[in-house]
Amino acid sequence: MTQPTLIRREGISARPLLLDLFCCAGGAATGYDRAGFDVVGVDIVERPNYPFTFVRAEALEHVAGLIESGEIGRFAAVHSSPPCQAGCALTVGTNKARGWGREHVQLIPELRTLLDATGLPYVIEQPNGKAPVRRDVWLCGEMFGLGVLRHRNFELGRWTMPQPAHPKHRGYVRVYRDGPYVAPYGAGGGKATVPEMQEAMGITWTDVREELTEAIPPAFSEHIGHALLTAVRPVEVAA
Repeated sequence: MTQPTLIRREGISARPLLLDLFCCAGGAATGYDRAGFDVVGVDIVERPNYPFTFVRAEALEHVAGLIESGEIGRFAAVHSSPPCQAGCALTVGTNKARGWGREHVQLIPELRTLLDATGLPYVIEQPNGKAPVRRDVWLCGEMFGLGVLRHRNFELGRWTMPQPAHPKHRGYVRVYRDGPYVAPYGAGGGKATVPEMQEAMGITWTDVREELTEAIPPAFSEHIGHALLTAVRPVEVAA
């Protein structure tokens, strides 16, 4: 098993602790922090822009190690955003056409098995496509008045929350025609610039294009985090 490397560590807090797997630059983490969680992120590459406690490790190995050691008991919940290229609607057709289908491994079945073994409430986030996740809740930027649509599906393990209403889109995603939403993926061809992505998603702490294109808006996870907080600490939240 690869030994994790602790990059940063923040102070101890009484707030419930959430494990953020495949954390990238912390779009999801920031929303959970705003909702009332302390967050520890895990990613296989260094993420110096991640704004919270960060562990460099392979996510599945790290979770397995936490379960084996009993350290998983420090956490109240888990969020995970595994790589989506094996099933994302934006890439799966291109992968097949260009013979790239074998380059991306589908991690979700193994990840779900490990998350079930933690005994904790968890979230698996994925974009629209063929990824094998339940669509227990799905969110859109228009629900939060954002400058992106960025539809995302969330599988909820060991807990539930209501599905919010989906407002009608105000127009097109601005790529080849004008519209109120930017396209926060790729580069060129009408895609959003880095400053446009930052403003549209509410992510200001990184200007790395790859990190922005992979991120979910903090508004999404803040919404989920408020509901999750009531699931993990119902007595304290009610008080």
